[in-house]
Amino acid sequence: MKQSETKLIIITGMSGAGKTVAVQSFEDMGFYCVDNLPPTLIPKFIELMKDASNTIRRVALVIDLRSREFFDALYEALDTIEREDWLEEHIIFFDARDEVLVTRYKETRRGHPLEVGGLPLTGIQKERAILEELRGRAQKIIDTSELAPKKLREKIHEFYSAEGEKVFTVNFVSFGFKYGIPIDADLMFDVRFLPNPFYIEHMRPLTGLDKEVADYVFKWPTTETFNEKLFDMLQFLIPQYKKEGKSQLVVAIGCTGGQHRSVALTEYFTKELADYHAVRKSHRDIEKRKAR
Repeated sequence: MKQSETKLIIITGMSGAGKTVAVQSFEDMGFYCVDNLPPTLIPKFIELMKDASNTIRRVALVIDLRSREFFDALYEALDTIEREDWLEEHIIFFDARDEVLVTRYKETRRGHPLEVGGLPLTGIQKERAILEELRGRAQKIIDTSELAPKKLREKIHEFYSAEGEKVFTVNFVSFGFKYGIPIDADLMFDVRFLPNPFYIEHMRPLTGLDKEVADYVFKWPTTETFNEKLFDMLQFLIPQYKKEGKSQLVVAIGCTGGQHRSVALTEYFTKELADYHAVRKSHRDIEKRKAR
């Protein structure tokens, strides 16, 4: 059984932060959903999913913790899940600001499950402390403070619909260090150590999209060695990021001006990885020098 065939979404987070809307959204997307499953039953549930005769391949579990006694069982279950290579697991933590949660409790006239006769804020603060470690283990945190239920459903469908789940995108972007580092880069590689076509006068107005420039950049043994090593590294790292639940990876390749070396290498890696992953490319600073 391949890992990508079976998906387990664990829905958790603060009471009143949107877990009910979330589980309804996953039901709409065809997930088999179980609300408020005790953590001690997760291993048994995983065994059922692993059964070859079982046709359930997309599952969402709502884990709604009320006391610390649940945590040992939950973390043991999560550690077990991580060892199952056939299963793709993803934790979503729903959160909201304290004042927003208080307002929601007042509007629904419900008491917080942990307030025990006190104020709603007291229960919220207790729950936040209890859930702090679980929040840190989540692959995605969704803040619903400013989201109406309709907008939250739309966001969940955008992130987790069947079409969106199939595509993990690697976005390559070339840039020039002289114009600043891309703030959205997950990985960044500095190729200013390679020979620079800028210092060859007739190549100066060209870019890494021009064959002459690309041939110049790639003719050096250093470039060949760098490309081999970076390709191997990316082929190792990309599945790890995907396993952690990321939907995309931004790989930034920078040279001095973002016109020659970084552009040529971005073109190269986009082409080389296209047979293995969904890839996109952009050249942030390729026209900056002309504009100046």
